[in-house]
Formats: sequence, C-alpha cells, structure tokens
Amino acid sequence: QVQLVESGGGLVTAGDSLRLSCTISGRTVSGSAMAWFRQAPGKEREFVAGVGWSSGYTYYADSVKGRFTMSRDTAKNVVYLQMNGLEPEDTAVYYCAATGGSYEWPPKKNEYDYWGQGTQVTVSS
Repeated sequence: QVQLVESGGGLVTAGDSLRLSCTISGRTVSGSAMAWFRQAPGKEREFVAGVGWSSGYTYYADSVKGRFTMSRDTAKNVVYLQMNGLEPEDTAVYYCAATGGSYEWPPKKNEYDYWGQGTQVTVSS
C-alpha cells in the first residue's frame, strides 16, 4: 500500500503562487508514476501534471503548461506542484495520485490506484 498526504493549499489572489507537496509513505514507488489531479465543484476530477518517479519525465495538461511545474525529491519521497500565475479557474481540491501496477506512458486516469485526501486551493479574482 501507498499512503499519500497533500499539503500546501490555501487562499490566494489571482497572479499569486503556491507550492503543493505530497508526502509518500508505505511501499516503494520506484516503478510508479505520480500525478496531481484537481476537482472543482460540480466538475469531474481532471489531470493536471504527472511525473515518472524513476525517469523524471513530466507531462502537463494544456491548461497549466507554462504556469505549473511538477517535480519529485526521491530522497525525501515527496512530489511537488509549483503553481505560478494562479487564476480563479484553478480553484479546486488538488489530489496527489500514484500508479500501483503496470502502465503505458503517460498513464490513464484509471491506472492511478492510490490517492491522497486532497488539499483545497482557492484563487480569488
């Protein structure tokens, strides 16, 4: 099992920055992909950014390219999401996720088996 705990959310003003963290515990994620998803009220959970834990390869949703950066610290077992130029449309609960089994790059949403409890990000205009 893998446990994921997000932190770093909060209330900010449009144009501000935030850095989310996801602390990983339990079994190794060396063969996993990690990702951030978000879910706004009344909307489906959507992919934001992902990273291969071993490779370091990253990929992003078009809506956040150039503004958000995902990274991982393999020594600390933490993944980060640096969010710059935040917009009101970025308001959502942000979830950290990890794949549990085999997958093809980039993983599909249903290939993420482990999820954190989420952290709220609210961007005011």
